[in-house]
Amino acid sequence: MRVYNGPEFAGRLLDQRAYLNKVTLDFPRPGNPNDNAHIEAFNSCLRQECLNASRFLSPDDAGTRINGWRTDHNENRTRNGVNSS
Repeated sequence: MRVYNGPEFAGRLLDQRAYLNKVTLDFPRPGNPNDNAHIEAFNSCLRQECLNASRFLSPDDAGTRINGWRTDHNENRTRNGVNSS
């Protein structure tokens, strides 16, 4: 899984969980913006539109709201002038 070099992806818990689930984490090369332009844009949208705009009442509430945002982002957004649904 390609992940951003931000602090939210730099923890031991993520490393351990990825290892236990046989997931390889792929970090972009530092200083190379072409490696991570898409994930940078996605993370910016996620932070601005969902994480910073919401107050989560519980882990289950966070999962429900984030999943709803992800579904809207992936299925109902216009991409390059074409509706993706």
